[in-house]
Amino acid sequence: MRIGELLALEINDVNLQTRVISVTKSYQRLRGKDIITPPKTPKSIRDITIPEFLVEDIRDYLEDRYDPDPDEPLIPVTKTFLEKELQRGIKASGVKKIRLHDLRHSHASLLIELGFSPKEIADRLGHEKIETTLNTYSHLYPNKQAKIAERLDRFGREEE
Repeated sequence: MRIGELLALEINDVNLQTRVISVTKSYQRLRGKDIITPPKTPKSIRDITIPEFLVEDIRDYLEDRYDPDPDEPLIPVTKTFLEKELQRGIKASGVKKIRLHDLRHSHASLLIELGFSPKEIADRLGHEKIETTLNTYSHLYPNKQAKIAERLDRFGREEE
């Protein structure tokens, strides 16, 4: 998700039984006021199926909250807080410095490496056009060329 989409999530946007997070809004802070708006594009309104390990993490997180209201924010923090926590973790671990948005790119890169199609990734990220996904991540696809050639070789040998 985009950071604004994450911060706009309410508890009732997460269905732990179906493992689906519904993205229907975005959060921004403009001129000192918190604003909830529609997401960036119409395609940004989407359902994201999440893995079981994340369902368990969210369930544990919600169990630690005292009597949460389903309409309250899932993660009641600010973008600045998340940025500071990320930088604190980076400093403590010694890993390369990244921005919050880079976590979104890392997720997309992982999906490419796992073999998901650009269409599947575009839908998950809420890109309006598949070209956005291809233009942003095309540099990650060339390493797939050898795999394509190997599969074509195997296919060609099977035909003989």
